[in-house]
Amino acid sequence: MNSRLWQTVYLAMLVCLGAAASGAQAPLTLRQAIDQALGQNPQVSMARADESDARAAATLARTQLLPQLNFTEDISRGDDPVYAFGSRLRQRQFTQADFALNALNRPQPIGNFSTRFSGSWMVFDSFKTQKEIRRADRFKASAASSAKAVDQQIVLRVVAAYQSVLFAERQIDVAKHEQETAAALLASVDQRVKAGLAVESDRMSAQVSAATIKEESIAAEGERDLAWAELREAMGVTQLQVSALKPIESRSFPESPLEQELATAVKMRPDLTALGLAQSAQTQAVGAAKSNFGPRVSAYGNWEEDRGSLGSTGGNNWVAGVQISVDILPMGKRAQLAREGAAKQRVDAQMALLQQQMRLQVSRAHIHRQTSALQFETARTAMDQATESLRILKNRYNAGLATITDLLRAEDAERQSKSNYWHAVYGNAMAYAELLYAQGTLTPDAAEELQ
Repeated sequence: MNSRLWQTVYLAMLVCLGAAASGAQAPLTLRQAIDQALGQNPQVSMARADESDARAAATLARTQLLPQLNFTEDISRGDDPVYAFGSRLRQRQFTQADFALNALNRPQPIGNFSTRFSGSWMVFDSFKTQKEIRRADRFKASAASSAKAVDQQIVLRVVAAYQSVLFAERQIDVAKHEQETAAALLASVDQRVKAGLAVESDRMSAQVSAATIKEESIAAEGERDLAWAELREAMGVTQLQVSALKPIESRSFPESPLEQELATAVKMRPDLTALGLAQSAQTQAVGAAKSNFGPRVSAYGNWEEDRGSLGSTGGNNWVAGVQISVDILPMGKRAQLAREGAAKQRVDAQMALLQQQMRLQVSRAHIHRQTSALQFETARTAMDQATESLRILKNRYNAGLATITDLLRAEDAERQSKSNYWHAVYGNAMAYAELLYAQGTLTPDAAEELQ
């Protein structure tokens, strides 16, 4: 019985542990945060709306190549002499009596039911429509590249906010550890004062140090709350609860020559691609404005049936023709061409400016990444040295060979070195993310490599 009882208890414990493990929430990874941001951030929705608008504009431009067909059903009644004469003539109801002067001058009211099909087709417009179609296609492609640029901006913001949360949590961990150390030191000093091995000023110094560390802990908690608010805003989620995040481990990232990174940015930057496509689109707009001066050839046709009543018979007629038109005094078209030319100059200037900014951004990110890598190595070495120095001073203080001031100074140095180390860890990862962004390669897959 006892053996069976223990087996039952053991199985129950396994079931409880399994349920607890399955109910535990897994840490939020950087990739999950990015995917959620790309799915819910309002900026992404706005970019997708612009992309849809550009696609619709490209489709609309192509409709200008299609013929226009209209149907009209017109019901009218009146005694206007011209109207009455024309209606009877179109209805094929005209008689000899309708030529009487009294009937012509004062006709009886007449009704007319007119069914009409009319159509037109622009046969040739000096290739203006074709250039407008190419312009719309370029803008559609530009909108797609702009949407990719917005995606990368969101990814960078999520990476920065995510790392801010991680750094704030590291600061809290460091502060809690230092609080425990300060409390232990204060208790040790208190005992030494009671034993006559230390003076009262040592106790006061330890109390001041403990209070300072507590203040830093409170400030770190505030920084964490602010970092979570920034992460919620970057992800576009207002109800995101504070939860565990998967840490970004300390690591080294690959290095490339500056010229190679600049060449990558020229090929991969989505904002540069978008502006280049907009520049091409504006070139087509200038061409369309020039084509607007050329001749236009259009065809048209009309078929009409006129009846005296809805159910009666009547007459029908048709008209078809070709129209050639040339604007002899195109003052408005000249002004439109001037506007399109000015817009082209503006886009060209924007492209030159963006290329300069791109080179500066990549160069800055390249230097920042190199500096952050060196700072990371230096901070790791400094932290190890500060930890060893504190260990030695604790032993010396316990042996009466060092003062409380020396010990507190060593603890401050160790605490600062830990803070600097984690700042360097996340700064190194952030610098690499900024370099990827400057190159135009900060995709969700690339950001996942940071973790």
